[in-house]
Amino acid sequence: MRAAVPGRFWNAGQTCTSSKRFIIHSSLWNAFVEQFLSEATSWPAGDPTMSDTKLGPMASVSGRDEVAEQVDDAVAKGAVVHLGGKVPNGPGAYYPATVLSAVTPDMRAYYEELFGPVAVLHKVDSVDEAIALANDTPFGLGSAVFTEDDELAQQVVDRLDVGMVGINATVKSAPDLPFGGVKSSGIGRELGRFGLDEFSNKKLIRSF
Repeated sequence: MRAAVPGRFWNAGQTCTSSKRFIIHSSLWNAFVEQFLSEATSWPAGDPTMSDTKLGPMASVSGRDEVAEQVDDAVAKGAVVHLGGKVPNGPGAYYPATVLSAVTPDMRAYYEELFGPVAVLHKVDSVDEAIALANDTPFGLGSAVFTEDDELAQQVVDRLDVGMVGINATVKSAPDLPFGGVKSSGIGRELGRFGLDEFSNKKLIRSF
């Protein structure tokens, strides 16, 4: 949980590289869910000016309401709420740390990005099923693969349809590394040597 829970709830889940979906092998499902929920409960929403607050408000009420509508849609269609899922009373664009499972393709939360503190947990029975599910999205910015098997990690990385992959770590940007995605997550790369090309004018000279 060192990377999983912070990877989802840091910055109230409003980071493009936040861990949106968690795809867990069935052999690890019960232990993962138990530990994830235990850690997630230590992220109550609070005053962002307080040093001990982990989860502050979202950037806007409209953004919070959009996330709430996505969660409500999923719940109405049969998703399981393990934690949170309700807009709290009071002022501010607050939304609690929320954990869903049993999210299916007929729900908004399956294909739409949840740009807020909502984690979606999926259970799979094989590596092939995990990869198919990971790629079944219109987005393709980043993914993370967690395994003790280095060879398996490389095989999975090669089959993921994304622009960036972290192995045993979540994706983070760095000024010296190219940053960008595929599909609806964009074209081209920022940062690093590739990013410098975006600020360069190149002269073409052809001789015949």
